[in-house]
Amino acid sequence: MAPSQPKSGLFVGINKGHVVTKRELPPRPSDRKGKGTKRVHFVRNLIREVAGFAPYEKRITELLKVGKDKRALKVAKRKLGTHKRAKKKREEMSSVLRKMRCVKSNVTK
Repeated sequence: MAPSQPKSGLFVGINKGHVVTKRELPPRPSDRKGKGTKRVHFVRNLIREVAGFAPYEKRITELLKVGKDKRALKVAKRKLGTHKRAKKKREEMSSVLRKMRCVKSNVTK
């Protein structure tokens, strides 16, 4: 949708409508929903470091290593329920693999 034009005050035409001044509303708690805090990010990283990956996540990484991206997506979809979650998990696992390769190449140099 195009950016809205100011109302003309007429009841016909493209910008029809009564002229009003827009109120600045205070931020609502629901605007923050889904935004993670630094503490939550830290705790999740710590748990991942201590507990490692779930068996299905390990299977997905193995499939990605041998180049079976589509099969990895199917496995993730079976376990997580939706296509959107599966795509996100596949991307997460592939980024983990990239980081592991990067760390491995830095250690060997």
